[in-house]
Amino acid sequence: MVNIRDIGEQGLLIKLQQFCPSEIVGDDAAILAMTPGKSLVVTTDILVDGVHFSDRTTSPFDVGWRAAAANLSDLAAMGASPLGITVGLSLPGELAVSWVEQLYQGLTSCLQPYHTPIVGGDITRSPTITIAITACGEISPHQVIQRATALPGDAIVVTGVHGASRAGLELLLHPEIGQNLPPSARDYLIKAHQRPQPRLDVLPILQEIWGFSPCHLAGMDSSDGLADAVLQICRCSRVGAKIERQLLPLPPALNQLVAPEKALEWTLYGGEDFELVLCLPIEKAQPLIQRLGDRAAMIGTITKETEVWLIDCSGTYRDQKLTLSQGFQHY
Repeated sequence: MVNIRDIGEQGLLIKLQQFCPSEIVGDDAAILAMTPGKSLVVTTDILVDGVHFSDRTTSPFDVGWRAAAANLSDLAAMGASPLGITVGLSLPGELAVSWVEQLYQGLTSCLQPYHTPIVGGDITRSPTITIAITACGEISPHQVIQRATALPGDAIVVTGVHGASRAGLELLLHPEIGQNLPPSARDYLIKAHQRPQPRLDVLPILQEIWGFSPCHLAGMDSSDGLADAVLQICRCSRVGAKIERQLLPLPPALNQLVAPEKALEWTLYGGEDFELVLCLPIEKAQPLIQRLGDRAAMIGTITKETEVWLIDCSGTYRDQKLTLSQGFQHY
């Protein structure tokens, strides 16, 4: 096995540059062309071994895929089309070169459908594997999606199911709990965790529905959980929300895997589903859901009050106030 220390920094750079466009990399910085009249969107995401991934649940290929998907999802959450990414790596010298090559294979496999190149980066020595990605995108100023523009009466739309990634992680950590699941359901949940799909496909549909008029549209992605996304939007917009429990789109197999209360917890707070959570007028929400299909749903409405409540219209469950402290926090 060849380690990074065996080939050195320059040897590793030569291998990694094969994954980048030759006409862009090789200098001190990359030059990206932008469409006239568009604004630049920039996002950065960091993944750390033992915090965001581990060899128990994630191959190096899937680490690369998830790293790319997380950044593309952030661009999608702003309404931006990707231009390119840079990759910063902090790596132990004893790490196998093949691990890094598989990481880049995962990155490029996720990026290719969106015609997004790796345009540069940096490497440094570290006792812990750390991957820092900066993604650049472009957007027409009148089509920006932000967190601070939700209004009372807006419908809250999610573009797909939630809780699948958390369930997939649990299946990887404890395979025995999925023994009674059909193989297709088990594979679906694991794939949701290992190879999430950034929802850039939603943007052309939004543009078609809105046309070229300035849009009233708030939103973000649900990488930190569905409840977190709604709470963050409401906090920035100084509004509240009511979410209907029966309308939450769960993976079909989730209630077969765990009890209803645990399924609800994973749906609201599991995170890493990388769907979009959008707040928009109801007359625009309905055609959006029809176009998206595949478990997209209107799960509630924005309210004037500044609290976020999970309500049960059937009266079976008590209404529950949602807070940011219930979800994942780094500190």
